[in-house]
Amino acid sequence: MLVSLIVGSFVITACVFIQIFGVIELSSRVKALARFGGHISVHYKKMWLMVATVLGIFGIHAFQIWVWAFTYWLIDALPDFHMSLYFSTVTFSTLGYGDVILSPDWRILGALEGIAGFIHIGWSTAYLITASTRYGPFTEGDHF
Repeated sequence: MLVSLIVGSFVITACVFIQIFGVIELSSRVKALARFGGHISVHYKKMWLMVATVLGIFGIHAFQIWVWAFTYWLIDALPDFHMSLYFSTVTFSTLGYGDVILSPDWRILGALEGIAGFIHIGWSTAYLITASTRYGPFTEGDHF
């Protein structure tokens, strides 16, 4: 169990850095994207900026899921990388079908991914709400 906690702590730390740097990079790219498309109406431009933001957040989470999957594969917790990626995706999203189960030695690691995924998805939701009111289609005064 201790090894599972240590491995999980390292992966969680890596994913926090991915989230931080990913959101910083996403913010600067969306800001740069906002300068283009002067001929597009403001309403449509705001919608496209939100599409870009959502896709960027999705990419950040996909990268985090792959880090977890690579970890499962590296420690030989699951038979192959395909199953590791599948398990990581349903665990990170907290969907948790339960059709793939880790051995008792690594179950705490899976639980840590579920908690971390829940936190990262919540963090991203907060970012999306802020983005949608700052530069997206729900800017204050437009709809409220």
